[in-house]
Amino acid sequence: MLNESDVLEVLDLLKGAGAAAWVDGGWGVDALVGETTRMHSDLDLVVLSDQLDVVRDALAGAGFTEVLRDRLPTALAVADGAGREIDLHPVLGSLREGGQQQLPGGERFHYPAPVTGTIGGRRVLCVDAATQVRCHLGYQATDKDRRDMERLRAGTGVELPPGYLPSP
Repeated sequence: MLNESDVLEVLDLLKGAGAAAWVDGGWGVDALVGETTRMHSDLDLVVLSDQLDVVRDALAGAGFTEVLRDRLPTALAVADGAGREIDLHPVLGSLREGGQQQLPGGERFHYPAPVTGTIGGRRVLCVDAATQVRCHLGYQATDKDRRDMERLRAGTGVELPPGYLPSP
């Protein structure tokens, strides 16, 4: 599990190494609504592909040496000895313009330029609300996904697709 201070520590580590990263997934939802809403088993980060070696070296220096899933160029998940997990989503692009994540099969997913959110009272770069919703499409949603999307809708006003709408 990762808490707010873990997330901020990782973001500081990457910034100190000169790497750009913006928060995605459950922590991204929490950043957009401005509060930690649940326990998180991992931290999803969008990173620039051309900085991936810098990101990996910085994380390895902080103990994130165990490779859980290597699905590069799409994603890479690493963990440390304390069980904290980080799931990296490399994109070709820039912080200013966002970037394209290469998906299996050759498709691409566009992450727009990051917006700002708040974790632990501190402003952080994160994935925007509409993209968070798009990231939750194309698979069977879990109860956790539905709760996250409802929190996102309540906190930002983003429109949800039919599979995520609350029951009448």
